[in-house]
Amino acid sequence: MSRLTVFPDNAPDNVELDTEDGAVIAERMKEIGVTFERWTPKGILPKDADDKAVMEAYAEDIERIKKIGGYNTVDVVRLAPDNPKKKEARGKFLSEHIHAEDEVRFFVEGEGIFYLRTGGKLYMTLCSRGDLISVPAGVKHWFDMGPEPDFTCIRFFQTPEGWVAEFTGDDIAEKFPKFEKHLAA
Repeated sequence: MSRLTVFPDNAPDNVELDTEDGAVIAERMKEIGVTFERWTPKGILPKDADDKAVMEAYAEDIERIKKIGGYNTVDVVRLAPDNPKKKEARGKFLSEHIHAEDEVRFFVEGEGIFYLRTGGKLYMTLCSRGDLISVPAGVKHWFDMGPEPDFTCIRFFQTPEGWVAEFTGDDIAEKFPKFEKHLAA
């Protein structure tokens, strides 16, 4: 289940909002320029569904998002709990960074948290199956897939280089709760 928790960016113990209401999440995200949508899942794909099957299942929505954002490249990324490089993969995204283009992800399966920092607030956004999030270029953020990552996402890019981060060097990510499964409950 999706969830949004909002804090002042300097007070990780001061929760200003905590909600699982999709309409509230979408509205709060819209206020900061972030797109958040809940798509109706196209059935449960088999765990071993290949990238082509995933792309075909969401073809209509993929085309719509490509047109809206001018995205030229779309791919599927997966990470399973048995991946021997899961700790390294998690660590790659745990520091605050920005991008020169939007970061757009649709969660086909699984979940992860995007932490967005803007306007003196920290928006801890748990995305799960059926959620699309589009973080605009230049928004400070980080992503936590948890210690036992288990997700499949469709990614959208404007350039062939794909995910290129510019790290801010700020240690803010160390001050807020990490994604553990109990946070999602």
